[in-house]
Amino acid sequence: MIEKYYKSLGVTAEDSDEVIKEKYFELKKKYEEERFSEDSEVGNNAAKRLTEIEVAYNAIVNYRFEHSNNGATAEAFASVDAAIKSGNLNAAQQLLDDFDERGAEWHYYQSFVFYKKNWINESKKQLEIAISMNPDEPKYKNSLDKLNQKINDGAKINQDWNKSGNYSGNQQGAPYNQGEPPQQMGGDSCMQWCCEMAICNMMLNCCCNCH
Repeated sequence: MIEKYYKSLGVTAEDSDEVIKEKYFELKKKYEEERFSEDSEVGNNAAKRLTEIEVAYNAIVNYRFEHSNNGATAEAFASVDAAIKSGNLNAAQQLLDDFDERGAEWHYYQSFVFYKKNWINESKKQLEIAISMNPDEPKYKNSLDKLNQKINDGAKINQDWNKSGNYSGNQQGAPYNQGEPPQQMGGDSCMQWCCEMAICNMMLNCCCNCH
């Protein structure tokens, strides 16, 4: 798919980053002027092209960053991965914070740190950013699909608690609901309280009759 982005900008994979950047700004200036044309067709086409070249340029920049032969970058991500797997989330976050360039892969690893901290919404947002930056990478979408499934499973488990506060389903595999809801008033708890009070009254009556 990256080839279509090069074509959209009128450049090739052999062109340097500087050439691609210059072409991007050249096209952006051209279509920003045409966008306000009195000819509605020209204006609409310009608005469409502005969106296309913006998407194309960002995709190319991120693709080149992710696929560059930068050993230091690959080693840094490997260190982040190792820190996450060992449970050292503070070290993983510090390594991520030290990155100057934050492409799709960066957001992918940031999503893992947030997930380990149980910051589910933030984790999901990071995966969505990674996908928007590099939609051709299947692992980003697969991770988001799995996360959405866990979120849906968590919502289903919440719905399985009945009105008396007793769980009616299988609690195993509950990803985000570790504790039971507090006991609610009414139901079995109310009956138990009434029985206890009746027993106390009977005991008092017996004591009084003994005297």
